[in-house]
Amino acid sequence: MMAKLRLAWAVMRLVAHLAVGTAIIAAYFPFASEGSQIDLVRWWSRIVLRMCGVRLRVAGRLEGTGRGRMLVLNHISWIDIYVVHAFHPTRFVAKSEIRGWPLIGYLCDRTGTIFIERGRRHAVHQANQQIAQLLRDGASIGVFPEGTTSDGSGLLPFHANLIQAAIEAETPIQPVALRYQKPRGGLATDAAYIGETSLWESFCMIVQGAPIVAVATILAPIPTSGKTRHQVAREARAAIALSLGLDIVGKPPAPEPDFQGELL
Repeated sequence: MMAKLRLAWAVMRLVAHLAVGTAIIAAYFPFASEGSQIDLVRWWSRIVLRMCGVRLRVAGRLEGTGRGRMLVLNHISWIDIYVVHAFHPTRFVAKSEIRGWPLIGYLCDRTGTIFIERGRRHAVHQANQQIAQLLRDGASIGVFPEGTTSDGSGLLPFHANLIQAAIEAETPIQPVALRYQKPRGGLATDAAYIGETSLWESFCMIVQGAPIVAVATILAPIPTSGKTRHQVAREARAAIALSLGLDIVGKPPAPEPDFQGELL
């Protein structure tokens, strides 16, 4: 009974928050300064996490490069994007289907998400041209090279296509290892958005499950100069695997790492 009440309360709050976000995006966001836009996205995303019962721990810091940066992350859940936005608002690359999601699609579109139509010829090439120019202009771009989500216990192969944009823009990439865990340690699988699970079912699992701590570990930048996209992808995957306590092929043989960092 308490779980159902908690879910109903979370749904009402989230719907209200989505409505507020939509109003802000439509009426204020286009006219706000870049700094104000970043602050709004960070504020809005932190509230989304709080409403879902997710606390955020950030380990490491982004290094200032004076230019754009590409964040390369492992992918577990739809909530990954809000985890990153909560500490560093970023323009993500996402499948075009998300644009059609009620309210969320509109918010993603208006806050700069770069959509790719999967299966369309030349779509990745066109996206890379757009991303490379945004990186040159100083934007922060987030990509999930696994291409889909996992349960968080391992890593899928990294596809290197979108990393080509960082090479063309002569921009280092910044690997970020994401993990969802229980407050006292141990993998929190309720956060995983995998298989045939719907967005609604995933939301219910997160809200009704045990409290979740999202851990984002910011790793050392990886230079792209003189490398192929496949080399950079392999280096990024190896760095993320090491941070998560996985072996080089992304399997979980090691004890869980002791994550430290600021809890937001």
